Amino acid sequence: MSANRPSIRPRRSALYLPASNPRAIDKARTVDVDVVILDLEDAVAPDMKGVARAQALAAIRAGGFGHRELVIRTNGVEGPWFAADLDAAAHSGADAVLIPKISHPETLRMIGAELSAAGAPERLKVWAMIETAFSILKAEALAACSAEPQTRLACFVIGANDLAKDTRARIVPGRAPMLPWLATALAAARAHGLAILDGVYNDFSNEEALRAETQQGRDMGFDGKTLSHPSQAGIVNAIFSPSREEIAKAQEVIDAFALPANRDKGAIALHGWMVERLHAEMAEDVVALDRAIRARG
Repeated sequence: MSANRPSIRPRRSALYLPASNPRAIDKARTVDVDVVILDLEDAVAPDMKGVARAQALAAIRAGGFGHRELVIRTNGVEGPWFAADLDAAAHSGADAVLIPKISHPETLRMIGAELSAAGAPERLKVWAMIETAFSILKAEALAACSAEPQTRLACFVIGANDLAKDTRARIVPGRAPMLPWLATALAAARAHGLAILDGVYNDFSNEEALRAETQQGRDMGFDGKTLSHPSQAGIVNAIFSPSREEIAKAQEVIDAFALPANRDKGAIALHGWMVERLHAEMAEDVVALDRAIRARG
């Protein structure tokens, strides 16, 4: 089974930091997160946009981020800074470029075309912020763009604050107003093989509430969570990492199906449970994620 399954890259935690702040960039090199998002948008004042862009590029060239996936978040497509942001990202050496407020498939196609025209390497992927009412209504059409290689689409990122603003939904414990929208984006992403990250939790001093929301996102099926503060990394990483018990149970299912007597079976009995082959595939994902986390170094 495992020979044909895709590799898994940990994206448990993705830390936003303002690219206009050199000290924040330096700290990101030491924070235990899987993804660093160098932000040119919300966290940067208008008169610092050019400085932030230059410092993001310099930080990536300087390196020192280790295993961390590097992402540049541009300003909005319709704003005055986007063209320069995208051109800079094209040759930055980043792993991905995160585009805010993606609402239409045509926008993804335009961005992919512009990156290719700029000579961006194929390894540079596009991540799309899902943070408008339109993006929820068109989630499946947006995710389907991943089948078009020129769009480079690889990941959805929930922008809960902007989504609340756009819909007038209140941000409340448990996120009841948003759960249908989160589930819609998740289903669209999974239907088309995309990664998907949950939105930030704003009150970084409230560890109990952060833990509850992170567990909710994990249980829904997100790959990880975006962070507004480095202090959130430990809790989020722990929740999105398989526990020892989960790993042991997953390995037991894999080993059971690997027995000669079970290799051709679609379902087997294991400790009083009926276990199907799909559970073995799920178990392989658990073991593969654990292996990838431990291999980060």
